[in-house]
Amino acid sequence: MSKALTCAKGVYFEPQQAGFTLLEVMVAMFIFAVAGAAIIKTTTEHINSVGKLEEMTFATWVANNQLTRATLQSENTWPPKNNERGSVDMLDRTWYWKQEVQATTDENLKAIIISVGNDPEYKGTILSVTTYVAKSNG
Repeated sequence: MSKALTCAKGVYFEPQQAGFTLLEVMVAMFIFAVAGAAIIKTTTEHINSVGKLEEMTFATWVANNQLTRATLQSENTWPPKNNERGSVDMLDRTWYWKQEVQATTDENLKAIIISVGNDPEYKGTILSVTTYVAKSNG
């Protein structure tokens, strides 16, 4: 025998079962699936951007070191050497750098461009930095 409840007017009714319908459960699962996919996508993008930022930072250090070297060499050797290439081991990686010297409108001023990459064939460049050096008076 089922339990019956009485309301204020004396009408009897059967209690309804508590719970979710199949449609409600499927909608909730869909919402969680979409939210989960969005979280995974965002996390993956964040991890990729952290790796790229790390690579750019290290390449900047290599480029700045080579710019400093080129600037110091230009004090003794004028004009600076063009198309110089080399590699540097830094942070358990080998970085390949290339130096290009470009003329400016002033014959006593040269642009030095250092390009840094991780390809020994110099096909890909992570970053390039430029500085200008002047011919010393000495």
